[in-house]
Amino acid sequence: MLLTQVFTPECIKIDLESESKDELFEEMVDVYVTAKACHADRDSILKALKDREALMSTGIKKGIAIPHGKTPAVSGIRGVLGVSKQGIDYDSLDGEPVYLVFLFLINPAEAEQHLRILQRLAFLLDNPSLQSELMEAQSPQAAFGIIKKYEEMHNSGD
Repeated sequence: MLLTQVFTPECIKIDLESESKDELFEEMVDVYVTAKACHADRDSILKALKDREALMSTGIKKGIAIPHGKTPAVSGIRGVLGVSKQGIDYDSLDGEPVYLVFLFLINPAEAEQHLRILQRLAFLLDNPSLQSELMEAQSPQAAFGIIKKYEEMHNSGD
């Protein structure tokens, strides 16, 4: 599975407004349920994210968070990408604000595939150019194009 299958333009938000982790989860879940027209699942999705986050912060790398939750409210693996220009107080492991948020929603039956997607994302995030280009993206379509470009570069090296 490719990241471009998980993060589609309608599930990318540039200029996040959130200032805290709780606000961020609300904002990003709203992006997802609006794009996918699944408003009835909002509460179960939020609960899955908050339950996972209670175990340990998913603010894992300087300026980057990868929140995720397993819930039968989604089919397969879905994602929401958010970009914050001002930074979000996320209670990250390094104590720094978060600027890029890669949120994953996973159907419990897709746990193995989820690990592969996380591995792929981690590899791409090792390239600081990806991060800086995403921070400069002016639209969801531009951010999607950046992910696609780096994923194609990675695939050509396989």
